Amino acid sequence: MGVERRVEVPEGVNAAFEGRFLRVTGPKGTLERNMRYPQVEVSCDGTEFVVSTQSDRRKITAMCGTFAAHARNMFKGVVDGYEYQMKVVYSHFPIQLKISGNKVEITNFLGEREPRFARIDEGVDVKLGNDEVTITGIDKESVGTTAARIEAATRVRHRDPRVFQDGIYIVGKA
Repeated sequence: MGVERRVEVPEGVNAAFEGRFLRVTGPKGTLERNMRYPQVEVSCDGTEFVVSTQSDRRKITAMCGTFAAHARNMFKGVVDGYEYQMKVVYSHFPIQLKISGNKVEITNFLGEREPRFARIDEGVDVKLGNDEVTITGIDKESVGTTAARIEAATRVRHRDPRVFQDGIYIVGKA
């Protein structure tokens, strides 16, 4: 029986296998991902990416859909890129943001003396505005993870979250 998933490679994008890695090159850059899983066959002829299996086991058939989704995300990333918008919210203590190396430094959060830090993944660009943060990149996973780290760094601890709603929150994705 088995399952087969097909993803069309967009115009202007090169997709090829190097060993077990899918390498996708487009106008915005190059992405690479390991596409190895037992009993799952993957192939790419340059115009179409195909994931298939002969197995009926749920875990293996689910992996076919996962690999197809990864390929779609990679194709979109090298053509359009990904962007997350975040909003800085505070009531009493103005939050100050600064980029130092590969980290976002969050100072004066709830009046705390110690700064909080959120790591920025490689290949991700963070822009700080007045009360907004814009995160852009070609790898959906890296952009989303960086945004989640910034949001998690400003989690309110040891206080009532209904009263202290300060933080940096994801408000939009593109």
